[in-house]
Amino acid sequence: MKILILGAGAWGTALAVHASRLEGRQVSLWARDAAQTQAMQAQRSNLKYLKGVDLPAALQVVSTPMAELVNKCRQHQLVIIASPMAGLRAMLGMLQGASSTVAWLCKGFEPVGSQQPFGLLGHEIQAEVAPQLQAGVLSGPSFAIEVARGQPTALVAASRHEAVRQQLVDAFHSPTLRVYANDDLVGVEVGGAVKNVLAIATGLCDGLQLGLNARAALITRGLAEMTRLGQALGARTETFMGLSGLGDLVLTCTGDLSRNRKVGQLLAQGLSLQDAVASLGHVAEGVYCAQTVAQRARGLGVDTPITQAVVDLLDGRLQPQAAVAALMGRVPGTDSLSR
Repeated sequence: MKILILGAGAWGTALAVHASRLEGRQVSLWARDAAQTQAMQAQRSNLKYLKGVDLPAALQVVSTPMAELVNKCRQHQLVIIASPMAGLRAMLGMLQGASSTVAWLCKGFEPVGSQQPFGLLGHEIQAEVAPQLQAGVLSGPSFAIEVARGQPTALVAASRHEAVRQQLVDAFHSPTLRVYANDDLVGVEVGGAVKNVLAIATGLCDGLQLGLNARAALITRGLAEMTRLGQALGARTETFMGLSGLGDLVLTCTGDLSRNRKVGQLLAQGLSLQDAVASLGHVAEGVYCAQTVAQRARGLGVDTPITQAVVDLLDGRLQPQAAVAALMGRVPGTDSLSR
């Protein structure tokens, strides 16, 4: 199988490294920056985003000009978009005439544009700009460095098309990376988007040293918040009990490698949002999609108090202690995923 991965960030590189180790895969990794491409080719490593991981000899690193990239994609059976969410629309638009199967890795809601009052999920963007594509998303609890190292990981291949789900399983499933198929594309994408926002909240609690009880309560109520939004968008409740819901939420809210959790910790230490984000060296999607999650929820009449507290924190309307007080001071309700 010929696979092209568009985007040489940490996750795109890690998946390319993994696939290149599997028999019968011909993998190319495309980097937008020609200088980065040359460095990776020479060093056989991605020192900027995935330091310490050697690129397999079989992995081709390329920097085809954008004008020629469509033709490059047509030469591959599977094209994986590994751009941030803000770049997904342009990538899908470029690929709208491609015959290849397409999947994206980014998680979140698209930033609100002039033509759209609320941010869209990946599958909604695809429906607008490239509806004829056979497409889906690869999601679930995964830190890029662990996938690149060959440590055990489980992911979800989600699409409305059975052939797309099967192709993603065939491309990446291995003894160390288990890929499970799911046709609830909405639920998988909502889980991937909202968990990043919730991770900022748990990082804030951890940074303020509120303890493990507070963290557990926040994660649990965050799962309920995620589920309510997903149900309103048409997702199945059981999806949020799986890898792309609870699994990704737990990993992102508790793992030391979580960039979104780190943002919350740094804010608790008194850093400005600008300094906290700058210190990461990578994109923290929760920072950019918190507002769009809250906007989408409000439009649907869905209560998302944790998300709203994160938005107020990021916008400077609440200080860390006040944000936590706003969450802990809420009126008790029924302990249920739907409330």
